[in-house]
Amino acid sequence: MAPISLSTPLMSLDGVVLDTETTGLNAATARVIQIGAIHFAASQLAAQRFETLVDPGVPIPPETTAVHGIRDTDVAGAGDFASVAEALATFVADRVVVGHTIGYDLTVLRREHALIGRPWRAPPALDVRMLARIAAPSLADYSLDRLCDWLGVTIRGRHTAIGDCVATAEVFFALLPALREKGVRTLAQAQAASRRLFEDEARASGALLGADPVTAQASAPMLRIDSFPYRHRIREVMSAPAATAEPETTVAEAVRILLERRISSLFVRGGDGQLGIVTERDVLRAIDSHGRDALERPLASLVVGPLQTVHVDAFVYRAIGRMTRLGFRHLGVRDDSGALVGAVTTRNLLAHRGTTAIVLGDEIDSAADAPALGVAWGKLGLMARSLVDEGVDPRTVCEVVSSELRAMTRRAARIAERRMAEAGLGPPPVPYALLVLGSGGRGESLLAPDQDNAIVYAHGEPGGPEDRWLETLATHVADILDEVGIPYCKGGVMGKNPAWRHSLAGWHQVIADWVRRRRPDDLLHIDIFFDGMPVHGDLALGESIRDHAIEHAADHPMFVNVLAELARRWTPPFTLLGRLRTGDDRLDLKLGGLMPLLSGARVLAVRHRMRERATPARLRAYAAAGKAASSDVEAIADAHQIILGTILRQQLADHETGLAPSNRVDIRKLERVERDALKTALRKIETLIDLVGEGRL
Repeated sequence: MAPISLSTPLMSLDGVVLDTETTGLNAATARVIQIGAIHFAASQLAAQRFETLVDPGVPIPPETTAVHGIRDTDVAGAGDFASVAEALATFVADRVVVGHTIGYDLTVLRREHALIGRPWRAPPALDVRMLARIAAPSLADYSLDRLCDWLGVTIRGRHTAIGDCVATAEVFFALLPALREKGVRTLAQAQAASRRLFEDEARASGALLGADPVTAQASAPMLRIDSFPYRHRIREVMSAPAATAEPETTVAEAVRILLERRISSLFVRGGDGQLGIVTERDVLRAIDSHGRDALERPLASLVVGPLQTVHVDAFVYRAIGRMTRLGFRHLGVRDDSGALVGAVTTRNLLAHRGTTAIVLGDEIDSAADAPALGVAWGKLGLMARSLVDEGVDPRTVCEVVSSELRAMTRRAARIAERRMAEAGLGPPPVPYALLVLGSGGRGESLLAPDQDNAIVYAHGEPGGPEDRWLETLATHVADILDEVGIPYCKGGVMGKNPAWRHSLAGWHQVIADWVRRRRPDDLLHIDIFFDGMPVHGDLALGESIRDHAIEHAADHPMFVNVLAELARRWTPPFTLLGRLRTGDDRLDLKLGGLMPLLSGARVLAVRHRMRERATPARLRAYAAAGKAASSDVEAIADAHQIILGTILRQQLADHETGLAPSNRVDIRKLERVERDALKTALRKIETLIDLVGEGRL
């Protein structure tokens, strides 16, 4: 099995629910007489089951038989624990074990292993009873019977190992929405919350209350990856220009082209009008089947389509992931307009193949449903940790995270469209574009993103049929993303809300209203629209509304000055003695560092009609236009890198200990050289604030 990722959403766990029946309730002396276990994945029980009776080698007390109904005669002839231990270990493998009061079961199993001299490795575990206490702290009773009654779960075969397993699994699945509301979404967060509750109760009672509910924490697997595919773009490795041929081109002529250009494929338009591909292998197969006659055949008879493509600015790992999933050796490369500009092949990429983590991007693009999306999204922290440990620039790591956030949003939209079609609501009634705003659009997302998105559609009225269809779609998108670990935007910046869903004409009116505002507080959340990137639907429509916003804003200097006031609302996070000012030993580096940087760079870009999105790119474009010294701009860009890296490393540490990642950094845990570098970076913000102020009327 693949290693367990700490950031896997609970709804996407691949685990095993386990229960034992024993000779008594004292874990220090009880012996196992029955074991039941069932695999589950993506909140669904699987067909794979493990069920066996075990001869404990001691009499079964009548009082326990009265509970589970298992007698000495039932286990007579069954094997002892030594005879089933290997099969049980294989069945559990590296999965997370879930059970009701699972600490008891694992304690008994540990003793059974000790009795037969077999090494015991405690699996990562989740206790459903403890999770229920987190989800619903006011319940009077957390027995399995009470939880089933509360959640509407029917128990069949109570006090049999398999019967209790099924009931426990259904309770676990039913608890997930309530746990999400409590901020417990991932394996690490569930483990950390369970352990905190257990330790709080232990302190309150002055003694241990039983077995630890998290017998073994899942640890971040050590995963070494080749960072090249995450640092480089397709345009750097592709063959260009694209090699194309007409459908009537003969196979003989195609062979000549392949040899002369030393390439292995040609792109050809098929009979359906769509581009397809003919590879050297297709040519060889045709010659093998038809001999010399194949040389006179047109390429149209060989073409395979539709052509699979990748964007020219996509990271290399995306092409590797797609080729791996599809079993292809060639992909076309398209630019923003959709034009074919090159090709990428396994020959280009072979030297840069990584580990299984490399297919993350394509796992998102091919996910069939929300749980599958959750599995892919759960690998993001593991990938980010690997890249940080490889010394990859934190800005590049954030670009990768942003790329996956945009891919998640795009895939959620496609799943939503499919759901609506299956519900009889039909296809989109009008061309539309879904845009990711803010850090996701800029390419600067860290590991705690929420949803910032908007919708523009070609025509229609508010509340009209087009708008209602898109509201339903956007609601599905928001629900899917929240379910897999990208929570709803607290500020409501989501296409499901009317303020962020308009027709093209409606957006023009909204933008005109924005530029008439004169108070910075009236523009909160609005400025992130200028970072927007269309990710699904009619991409040109999405780009057009962003272009209009930039042009219209630049034509109204007073509006840009109000945006500038937002950027200038920065209080340096220093005490009078020059120390970093913190609250509860943590410093909010988004508020104290990132916000003025990204807001200031955005103001400069809008003021001068620049189309760049990323903060460093905006700053460098500003310098290239002769508006600032390159040395000043590079110093600000370096400050941006240091602040991003500091937050990213803290988020990874929090992620791995089950804390919800945030932008607050524990300054105490920084080495002195890191703290000094951070102070220097924060002081560089003054330079950007000055640049923003210089352009004011």
